[in-house]
Amino acid sequence: MPNDSATGVAMRDARQQLFDAAERVLLRGGPNALTSRAVTTEAGCAKGVLHRHFADFDAFLAELVQDRIARIEAQADALRASTGTVADNLTAALTDLFTPLAVAIVGLVTFRDDLRARLRETRPTGVPLLTEAAAMIASYLATERDRGRLAPDAVRKVVTTVMTSTLRPPPS
Repeated sequence: MPNDSATGVAMRDARQQLFDAAERVLLRGGPNALTSRAVTTEAGCAKGVLHRHFADFDAFLAELVQDRIARIEAQADALRASTGTVADNLTAALTDLFTPLAVAIVGLVTFRDDLRARLRETRPTGVPLLTEAAAMIASYLATERDRGRLAPDAVRKVVTTVMTSTLRPPPS
């Protein structure tokens, strides 16, 4: 096991520990608080550990977002295989999707121009995480429509309603 910590104690999965630390810092302090120093301090490792695993801090953040996107894609597979009611499945999926962390990551992408530019290299359209969330819901609803559990026009109506509701600012 590599020795990546500031204390000389081996780290089991440095990348995951750094991702977990970044998520805690982001939730606690927002995008402004998310620095390489804050992440490595939270993870309990030397700053060089981050740069050993990632080219730079924006590469680290891009991989953090990509990791979250991969989780959504895994959720989509599980959702399409769900056997519960459409309403229960959809409620659970939306609750799982729009956690405080997911909302904070969308804010992070919006806040950091270099991160957004890096993500555009592989995801040229849409807001990362929101685009995948919409695709997950649309795919699930299409599956349910194909099973005969939803009306043919339900997918368009539900996805439009869900996405406009989540993107609309809260009332003052």
